[in-house]
Amino acid sequence: MRLATRYGRYGYRRIREMLVAEGWRVNVKRVYRIWRREGLKVPTKQPKRGRLWLNDGSSVRLRPERPNHVWSYDFVQDRTRDGRAFRMLVVLDEFTHRSLAIVVARRLRADDVLQCLTDLFVTHGPPEHIRSDNGPEFADTAVRDWLGRIGVKTLFIEPGSPWENGDCESLNAKLRDKLLNGEIFTTMREAQVLIETWRRHYNAVRPHSSLRYRPPAPEAILPPAAGLPYAPLRPEQTLAEHGPVLTQSLVSW
Repeated sequence: MRLATRYGRYGYRRIREMLVAEGWRVNVKRVYRIWRREGLKVPTKQPKRGRLWLNDGSSVRLRPERPNHVWSYDFVQDRTRDGRAFRMLVVLDEFTHRSLAIVVARRLRADDVLQCLTDLFVTHGPPEHIRSDNGPEFADTAVRDWLGRIGVKTLFIEPGSPWENGDCESLNAKLRDKLLNGEIFTTMREAQVLIETWRRHYNAVRPHSSLRYRPPAPEAILPPAAGLPYAPLRPEQTLAEHGPVLTQSLVSW
C-alpha cells in the first residue's frame, strides 16, 4: 500500500520488483492477490503503435547496439502555477535506457543545447549517433557543425513521425504521466529540483520492464570498511598494537 500510494501509476508487477529490492520474499501471484483484495487499480495499458518496418522485418531506424552508440533528445513543455511556460531538454541513451539529463529553463535555444551536450560529452564521452526531430534548436547550423567536428553523426526523424524517436518519446510520456500531470510547480527552482529528483529515481530505483524489471543505473553501495586492510583505526587503537597486522594485510592486498 505504501508503494502503490507513492507510485500511483505503477502496476503490481513493478511494485513486486520494488518489494523484492527492499528484501521481501514474495512472488507475483501473492502481490496480485493483495492488489485485488485492496481494490487497487492497474493502470490501463496504452495501445501499441506500429513502427516502420521493411519487408525483411528489419526496422528503418538505427537500433542501438551498445552504450554510447545512439543518444536521443527532445523537448517537453509545461507551465508553472502562474501560467508561464517552461521547457525541458530530455537526453537519453537508447541502449541503457538511462536518462542522461533533463535541463529545465524558461527558454532553451541552440546555445543551451550545446552547453548541455558539452557537459554530457565530458562526463560520458561523445556518442556515435544522436537522434532528434527537425526542430530549429537541433537542426541549427552551429549545433550540426559542432557535432560534425567531434565526430557525432546526426539522425533526424521524418517530419510528423515522432514514433521514429520512440525511446525518447516513451521517456517523455513517463515524465508527463508520473510527474508533470500530478505536480503544481510554484517556482522554476521547485520544478528543477522535483524533475531532477524524478530523473534520479527513474535511473536508480524505478524497475524497467524492458530491462527485466531492473533500473538502468542502480546506485552502487560500498561495503563497510570494517575488517578491510584500508579501514581507519579507531581512536583507542595504536599503531604499535596493530602495525604488524596492518603491514601484512597491506602487503597481501
